[in-house]
Amino acid sequence: MTRGQRPKGAKAQALERPRHGDSVAAWIVRYLEHVRVLGLSEYSWRRVHDDLVRFNAWCEERAIERPSEISKPVLERYQRYLFYYRKADGGPLALQSQVRELMRIKHWFRWLVRHNYLPSNPASDLEMPHAPKRYLPHVLSHEEVERILAMPDVATPLGLRDRAMMEVLYSTGLRRMEVLNLTIWDVHFGRGSVFVRQGKGRKDRMVPIGERALAWLSRYVDEVRGGWLMDPKETALFLTHEGKQPVLEHLTGLVRRYIQRAGIDKPGSCHLFRHAAATAMLERGADIRFIQAMLGHANLETTQGYTHVSIEALKAVHAATHPGARLARKPKPGADADADPNGEAPAA
Repeated sequence: MTRGQRPKGAKAQALERPRHGDSVAAWIVRYLEHVRVLGLSEYSWRRVHDDLVRFNAWCEERAIERPSEISKPVLERYQRYLFYYRKADGGPLALQSQVRELMRIKHWFRWLVRHNYLPSNPASDLEMPHAPKRYLPHVLSHEEVERILAMPDVATPLGLRDRAMMEVLYSTGLRRMEVLNLTIWDVHFGRGSVFVRQGKGRKDRMVPIGERALAWLSRYVDEVRGGWLMDPKETALFLTHEGKQPVLEHLTGLVRRYIQRAGIDKPGSCHLFRHAAATAMLERGADIRFIQAMLGHANLETTQGYTHVSIEALKAVHAATHPGARLARKPKPGADADADPNGEAPAA
């Protein structure tokens, strides 16, 4: 098993031994190879794989052997299955997750039609669940961020590395995968910037980084990284004490532990720093298109989700511009009684 690879369950192993070349599993395997050849990232490929593994297992349980046996009514049955599906913790799949999985099945069928295996796409007219727009109700305040950043014991190598990683998360708004993929050559200390190689959507971008984050990074590189480095050819910026690049779950777990240790009861992990960075900058007057470029959003609509949590900035604008935002002040003794008081206070 390669580093960071998850153990394969029985459902995933079913794709490795399709019953025949015309089976659902065999066509899923061909499609997965196709999207990988087109350059889909390993992380995105894994998510597509996992969704199609679930669909294949559902088909096998119902003796559906070939894609040609799948009609729109069959897909509507699978849609109901996703709606009633319960995860290991007993919770349902989020509507966004249901939509995502159904869209990936749609894309698979579209590929089958394009390659002339099927005459039409049975999923083309499938009605998608109406998922609510995703807002960001859980955002860390600046005070909460500072409490979390103060949790690592920076007198230890692990604590110093963890502080440096979280400082980068907060200062740059990078995704956890983008932080772990940083190399020692991607941080430009003199220019105060970070080069993100092949971020989401396989796009490169340059992101600013603050002086405080750079100071912690410099300490980590000077005092810790060299002592952990086993292979001189290893270029990953952040390492484990074994000299390897951490996996995503490792970073998620350690950040979550620091959040809990800080006494903060908000769901989430690394992405909370991303939300906090974007929200804080918007509240302090940053243009939303700058935030879009910094976060690497392909759509401005995605970035606009952060405006729903920038309530402090909205309150400030409201107080400055709305004629009824402030209570009228009583005129001081001797002031002109005929002066317009700009509204009246409620009667006692």
